[in-house]
Amino acid sequence: MKASQFEYEKPDTLQTALALLAQHREATVLAGGQSLGPLLNLRIAQPKLLIDVRGLAELSAVRDVGDAVELGACVTHAAIEDGGVPDLARGLLRSVARGIAYRAVRNRGTLGGSLAHADPAADWVSVMALLEANLLVRSAADERRLPAASFMTGPLSTRLMAGEIIVSIRIPKFSDRTRAGYYKFNRKPGEFAEAIGAILVDPDRGIHRAVIGATAGAPFVIEDASALLDRVQSPRMQELVTTAGFIPGSYEHRVHLVALQRAAAKLQ
Repeated sequence: MKASQFEYEKPDTLQTALALLAQHREATVLAGGQSLGPLLNLRIAQPKLLIDVRGLAELSAVRDVGDAVELGACVTHAAIEDGGVPDLARGLLRSVARGIAYRAVRNRGTLGGSLAHADPAADWVSVMALLEANLLVRSAADERRLPAASFMTGPLSTRLMAGEIIVSIRIPKFSDRTRAGYYKFNRKPGEFAEAIGAILVDPDRGIHRAVIGATAGAPFVIEDASALLDRVQSPRMQELVTTAGFIPGSYEHRVHLVALQRAAAKLQ
């Protein structure tokens, strides 16, 4: 199947792109296109106008803002994998980027595009919730910051409003004693995750956070995961996986429990 007919615009500035979004309610933004392309070809998405923002310098910028780093929404997975941006969690970002699909996809796929697409099985949805990142979203008339942990409202559904796009992602800086563990279960490289487990520990900031990802919707954030660090086989892990929405004894419960256990075991 081929995409339905649409108009195409490649604006020179972010302001022009936002103006186009405000004028055309049936417009869709194109960033990397690795998620949008299949949706267009299957006619699940049928925009009247496609607004290509890949060439906008503001969306690819990386800025140090003191206690955090802001990554432009069009920073690619490959740029993160190759060390083109600061890795604020002891190699976590590079490791996660390296495990996304294939290199050809990572060369074009973008951080902001992945978050906006909001596939529960996508890596960045879980990782940005783990890191307590904030998303700057902007429209022609306004801008606001949204916590990554609550940005996704359901499968392929977010808090983005009509006319808004993600401009950047602000990730806080962590101390040198930070440790992180991330485990994704998929049957072969390149497939979407069946289960994700992630843990972040920063003793200097009192952070012991964990995330259960690849759920039926938004990632399940565990703000106090300190009990999970004493024993990898902690009964508390089983309780949390159940609370995240998985039936004890089911395949989904077991595989998410293993993902969380292995994330804890990988803390370094």
